Amino acid sequence: MSEGKFALVYHPIYLLHDTDGHPERKERLTAILDRIESEGLDIECITPKPATIEQVESIHGRRYIDQVKAICERGGGHLDIDTILSKDSFDAALMAAGGAIAAVDAVIEGHRGAFALVRPPGHHAMPNRGMGFCVFNNVAIAARHAQSRDLEKVLIVDWDVHHGNGTNAIFYSDRSVLYFSTHQFPHYPGTGRMNDVGEDGAEGTNVNVPLPSGTGDEGYLMAYREILKPIAIEFSPDIVLVSAGQDPHKDDPLGGMGLTASGFAAIAGVVKEVADICSNGRVAAVLEGGYNLFAQAEAIVAQIRAFQGDVPDIHGFDPKVARRIDEIKNIQKAYWKCF
Repeated sequence: MSEGKFALVYHPIYLLHDTDGHPERKERLTAILDRIESEGLDIECITPKPATIEQVESIHGRRYIDQVKAICERGGGHLDIDTILSKDSFDAALMAAGGAIAAVDAVIEGHRGAFALVRPPGHHAMPNRGMGFCVFNNVAIAARHAQSRDLEKVLIVDWDVHHGNGTNAIFYSDRSVLYFSTHQFPHYPGTGRMNDVGEDGAEGTNVNVPLPSGTGDEGYLMAYREILKPIAIEFSPDIVLVSAGQDPHKDDPLGGMGLTASGFAAIAGVVKEVADICSNGRVAAVLEGGYNLFAQAEAIVAQIRAFQGDVPDIHGFDPKVARRIDEIKNIQKAYWKCF
C-alpha cells in the first residue's frame, strides 16, 4: 500500500457556482473546509486543473457540453427545475470534473486515499442532460480517466441517499465498471431497483441496493459487508471510486435515512478494506449530496479518518435490510460465485 498522505482536492472556483439559496449551495464546502481545519487532519491539499473538453466528452455529448457553456455565457439559467447554472457554473463544472480526475491521479501517484470536495455534484448527470443539481458526471469522468491510465477495472461505490441514475445508465452495459449503490427507495429519482443489474453482457456489474426509509448504521453495514465486499473482491477492481453523498445522515433535510457519522466511517472502512485487498489501497471519494451543513462536515471528517484507518467497530442487525439482502443475493447469484 502506498505511504503518502491523504489528499484533499479543492479549488475556490467551486464557490462561484451560484445557486441563489438552493440547498446545493457554496456554504456546503465552506462548512466542510472549516471543520477539516478545526480537526487538524493529516492531509495534503491539492489544487486541480479543469477537465479538458475531451475528458468530459468521454462521458457527455458535445451538444450537451456546448449547451451548458451557452447558458452560462448568457448569465445563467436552468438545466431542469432543480438544476441551476450561473455565469461561472461551466468553469466550476469543468473544475469539478477536474477535481475528480486529480483525486484519481493522487492515489495512482502514491497518496493513501483522496477526497475531492467539488461542486456542482455529478451522479445524476446523464450523457446528454443534467438533472438533480448535477451538471457533469464527475465520478464517471474520473473512471474513464483511471482507465486511460491503465487501471482497467473500476469499482464505483455510491452511498448518496439518492440513486445515481446517471452513473448507473452510463455504465449499464460496461463490464469494466462495477457500479454499487445503496439508496433510499422509493425516493428521487425513482430508479435503482434491485433487478436493474446491467445488460448486453454486463449483467451483474450494476448492483443496486434499494433500502427502506429509516435504515441506520447497522442496516447499511450489513449491506456493505454482505453484498458489496464479496462482489467487489470477486470483481477485483484496480481502483475504487466513491460517490460520497452525506444525505443519508439522520439529520439531512432531503433524506429519510438514519446514518450517523460513525456509520459513514464504518461503511467507508468496508470500502477501504476492498481497496486494500484489491487495488493497492487506491480509493478516491468525490463529493455528491449532503445538505445539513454540520452533519455533512462531521460525516466527511469521519470518512477521512476511516480511509486513514480509524474505523469504528459497529455491529447490529436490521431485519428489514436482512430480507432485502437475501433478495439481492438471490438475484446476483446468477452472476457472482460468492453467492
